[in-house]
Amino acid sequence: MAGRTRRHDFNMSEMHIIPCPHCDTLNRIPADKVATHGKCGRCGEPLFTGHPMSLTGARFSTHAGAKDLPLLVDFWAAWCGPCQAMAPAFEAAAREFEPRLRFAKVDSDAEGELAARFNIRSIPTLVLLQAGRETARVSGAMQISDLRRWIGAHAPV
Repeated sequence: MAGRTRRHDFNMSEMHIIPCPHCDTLNRIPADKVATHGKCGRCGEPLFTGHPMSLTGARFSTHAGAKDLPLLVDFWAAWCGPCQAMAPAFEAAAREFEPRLRFAKVDSDAEGELAARFNIRSIPTLVLLQAGRETARVSGAMQISDLRRWIGAHAPV
């Protein structure tokens, strides 16, 4: 086979593992193709939607632990006025920053264990995670301009 290139030869260090926001399947994507908004190999849904995904405690570790895709989590509650006021800015940021950064929302009332694990004392609280580790946090509602600045200062985008 000398001189012949095998079709499936590739360097694993050039691959990114991206969890599907719909079925949580881990998808192996070439690093240079992540921005093309691929589809999940299992469910066929888009890997990036430009919208924050809802996370439960059961789904959290799959997405928070993704080493190739930072995760920005909005801990919020339906009754919280500032949370509702910030929701459009968070939605706009998801459209702007994906696929470099995944956006997720965690309902702190429905997911009390997860909120306690992250010591959430006030909402809304944004927590930035990289490979399962918290790298930054901020509490309080933000406008889109403030959110852009905060992401620019703390996220690897």
